[in-house]
Amino acid sequence: MDTELAGILGAAARTVRVRMGLTQADVADRIGMASEVYGRLERGHMLPSVQNLRRLCVVLNIPPHNMLGLGEEFAAPAPKEKVRARGDEEPPEMRRLLRNLRRLTPVQLKLMNLVASAMQQQKKKP
Repeated sequence: MDTELAGILGAAARTVRVRMGLTQADVADRIGMASEVYGRLERGHMLPSVQNLRRLCVVLNIPPHNMLGLGEEFAAPAPKEKVRARGDEEPPEMRRLLRNLRRLTPVQLKLMNLVASAMQQQKKKP
């Protein structure tokens, strides 16, 4: 493994992710990678496959040459031009909850819905 390249790529991914206000788990979820593995990538301990590098460039909206340290500066979308991806407008706690809910079975999801409904009913009572 080219440790210098892994470090450059990891630093670029981290810089853009932070500028976009995303967590490591958010990015990992969007590219279909375990968050632990994505964390290793950001720390420069591994290189992604070509497919994952492409997905990462799409999710972070950064050209591959910038991601690989060949550009002048790490590109990040301007706040006004930011392309809203699934879950961007939600706070991190909500995104985390949604990720967990997506992993539940239909029966578990139905039970969670009942719990949420009961919590709302309790909130309405004086």
